[in-house]
Amino acid sequence: MNQRELFLKHVAQTSPSPLALEIVKAEGALLYDAAGKEYIDLIGGISVANVGHRHPKVIEAINRQAEAYLHIMVYGEFVETPQVQYAKLLTDHLPASLDSVYFTNSGAEAVEGAMKLAKRMTNRTQIIAFNHSYHGSTQGALSIIGDEYWRNAFRPLLPDVLHGEYNSFASLKEITERTACVVAETVQAEAGIIVPSLEWMQALRKKCTETGTLLVLDEIQTGFGRTGKLWGFEHFGIVPDMLLLGKALGGGMPLGAFIADRKLMYALTDAPVLGHITTFGGHPVCCAAGMAAMKALLEEGMIRTVKQKEQLFLSLLVSPKIKAIRSFGLWLAVEFDSFETNKKVIDSCIHQEVLTDWFLFASNCLRISPPLVITEEQIRKACEVIGRAC
Repeated sequence: MNQRELFLKHVAQTSPSPLALEIVKAEGALLYDAAGKEYIDLIGGISVANVGHRHPKVIEAINRQAEAYLHIMVYGEFVETPQVQYAKLLTDHLPASLDSVYFTNSGAEAVEGAMKLAKRMTNRTQIIAFNHSYHGSTQGALSIIGDEYWRNAFRPLLPDVLHGEYNSFASLKEITERTACVVAETVQAEAGIIVPSLEWMQALRKKCTETGTLLVLDEIQTGFGRTGKLWGFEHFGIVPDMLLLGKALGGGMPLGAFIADRKLMYALTDAPVLGHITTFGGHPVCCAAGMAAMKALLEEGMIRTVKQKEQLFLSLLVSPKIKAIRSFGLWLAVEFDSFETNKKVIDSCIHQEVLTDWFLFASNCLRISPPLVITEEQIRKACEVIGRAC
């Protein structure tokens, strides 16, 4: 059997028709398959490879940490230098109230931890989320996903979860003194890049404060420069009570985190002790990789070029087939009249060596979320291919 046949036979499948590209190397904004084809990557591992694939500083940090130690103890009991130093780096670049980091294995696990902490701190059970939001596939995270198609097959899920309309002032009336937390994407990702109004985000923050409800912002895709600022919430002049991170957090390695005030986070140490634990969360190699990636992001000025590259995409993506383009930084949803049209365009792009995909809750939209290091030449070539595909 060849590798593709073994993949289909022994690796659990999540769709009836996987792309099954056999990638043998990745570097910067490029992927290479077993046949020698070079692809421009417009997906970036779903906003994971923000600093590019295999950034030299990330590879160096991984190798250096691997020489020291790998897993040594359940997270939180030993002083592990990569965890400590990365937590400090993150909190140095966050508001003062977000000063305690709980590292997890993934973004979904960060969601789970944040929901537990909200219930523990408020002694409330109700959680409010929004339609067309995506927060992960574990059962708690799935309970707050904003689409019944994805939830229905796995019921019963968590009780006392409400779903409101994102960016709707009417939905804010549902937030009361019995709401433990509101979980919202700062920018809705899988809905096809839905950006809320400044007024709505500030009203959401105000209502949560008034009712003693914790505001949890999911920046698992939004964070680390994707929007043109380090954190998405910076665009709206608000600060969440908890921040959820993942995707680019690990620089290509698996890592998630929920971040809160130390006084909030300390609730997980008592009644019960070990209120939230993880074996591999904050793995030292992952933290070393993530810290190197964040330093590269900040030191090499990648965020400064995001808006310029966004405008280049917008200027070049022109076709009568395109119904609309929504963007927020180097993050675009190209809308077509149907999923069928979009799928044909995507398939044609891949055939022409440009890798792209669709959004979970906006299947008629083509995804563009490339590594932030993508060059102008690569953008021009990718847009030419998309134009031909259209």
